[in-house]
Amino acid sequence: MAADVRLPGVVARAVLISALASVVIPGLVGSRAPSAPASIDPAAFRQVDLGPISTTTTTLALDPANLSDGSLDGETVLREPQTARISAAAPRPGNVAPNARVIVRDIWKLDPDISWYGPGFYGNGGACGMFGANGLGPEDIGVAHRTLPCGTRVTFRYNGRTVVTQVKDRGPYVPGRTWDMTRGLCEALGHCFTGGGVYYRIG
Repeated sequence: MAADVRLPGVVARAVLISALASVVIPGLVGSRAPSAPASIDPAAFRQVDLGPISTTTTTLALDPANLSDGSLDGETVLREPQTARISAAAPRPGNVAPNARVIVRDIWKLDPDISWYGPGFYGNGGACGMFGANGLGPEDIGVAHRTLPCGTRVTFRYNGRTVVTQVKDRGPYVPGRTWDMTRGLCEALGHCFTGGGVYYRIG
């Protein structure tokens, strides 16, 4: 009895689906038959005069009142202020802390045990091959380091003198020492002895 009741519903659905399918007729969408190229009448266009074109650039003068707090140069680095905190209640224009300021920190490092070399090595080409055809001489300015790439720029400072040079050799091989200056470098710095007081930075 239940099968007889369901059968008319299934037949009715099938008839409805076939009726809808017969109404929908597939065809081309968004296309048209190609046509022969047509010529464009030049009289349909007119000339437009835009007039003289000129530009003006205005450079605003710097306002001393808007200078930053501090300055950055080759010897300093910018760090986030440790004391500046953004309060939830405080206004946050541009999400900047109200007491934000520039922190300028010196990046020089002190070498308390720097040494120099030369006698006994004169005439040698050096590990980097940067001393020229005659090898290391007493006038050559360079520095030896165990791991930095050859040619790395290093700046040394001692007693008011600053000298920029390159890593040109390997060494020193005394435990605990970082740099070994050539005779030319130690004379340029006025520090031809083993000991402290020489500041350096990479670059």
